[in-house]
Amino acid sequence: MKITADTNVLVRVLTRDEKRQARIAEAALVRAETMALTLPTLCELVWVLSRLYRYPPTHIAMAIRVLIGGAGVVIDGPAVDAGLEALDAGGDFADAVIAYEGRRLGGELFVSFDKDAVALLTANKVAARLLA
Repeated sequence: MKITADTNVLVRVLTRDEKRQARIAEAALVRAETMALTLPTLCELVWVLSRLYRYPPTHIAMAIRVLIGGAGVVIDGPAVDAGLEALDAGGDFADAVIAYEGRRLGGELFVSFDKDAVALLTANKVAARLLA
């Protein structure tokens, strides 16, 4: 079976907060020959784990690395790497993924009202400007 895992499936497996659903989700992931982890799913996962479950960035990054390291997992490697690099540096996974995707699609400058995102991207040699 080739699956695309929704965020709630990953949350159940990682948090085990709903025991029954966690067992079902884990069984589905184990049975899958291929699991597609989309960028929106990973961005949502980071948001849910950080905001709702209050997981520290180091734990979230480790969880993502475990997920993407599984056999048959398919991801957009460079975009996920950009997100993990930002997360490791204390930044936002989604902002880094958005900036990466924008460059891939031909964007030359990341613009935002988020001064932390702009500062982190600029520090990592990504063209970014704060809109004021």
